[in-house]
Formats: sequence, C-alpha cells, structure tokens
Amino acid sequence: MRFLVLVKSDKEWSGEVPSAEMGAFNARLEKDGVLLAAEGLQPSSKGARIKYENGRAAVTDGPFTETKELVAGFWIVQARSKDELIERFSHCPFDNQHLEVRQLFEAEDFPGTRVGTLSPALDRAG
Repeated sequence: MRFLVLVKSDKEWSGEVPSAEMGAFNARLEKDGVLLAAEGLQPSSKGARIKYENGRAAVTDGPFTETKELVAGFWIVQARSKDELIERFSHCPFDNQHLEVRQLFEAEDFPGTRVGTLSPALDRAG
C-alpha cells in the first residue's frame, strides 16, 4: 500500500533547513526501501489557489494568511498497513507540526479499468 503523509503547520516555513534528525529519519525510510518521494514546500506566498465554480476558474495568489493550517511538505511511502506507517512516523522528529496520513488509490481499486500513475517511480513501486 502507498500512503501520502502530509506535514501540516499553523505557520509559514521560516527558512530553516531540515534538522540532522530529520535527515536521519528520511535516510532510514530510504534505507528500509519504503520512501518513494519526500519534499518540503515553498511558502504559500509563492503559490496560488485555483477555485472552480460554475464552470469558471478563479485564481488567488498567495500568501494565504487566512488559513489556519498550511501544508508544509509531504512524503509518499509504502507500508504493509496504516498501523505500520503510523508506528514508523510516530518517531518523526517534529515539534509544533502535525501529520495527516492518507492512503493512495491503487489500480486494483478500480477493477476493469486501466488506471496508471503519472510517475514512473510509483509505477515501479506498485
């Protein structure tokens, strides 16, 4: 199973580099063969939101100061179960952030259809 782990924060990224502990955490995920992708996100001031309503797209440029929590980064990882993933990420070296875990759909979730991924790395992992 593949999971998306979202890093959520109530404040914008302040420019600090990831800690040595976070580097070690990510290295362990990679060594264990479960890490498929991991990235931090630029501040919302460099982003935009696209809202679709009545067949039209409305764009709002960041920053998103009215937002109570922001997505600050993510991992895509493999695990045998959600419980296994939660156990692994319960040791993530964070302070004042929280994680949201979401299982990704797989091709077998859509029997009788051809559903692929956009990423060759994810195709190999499946």
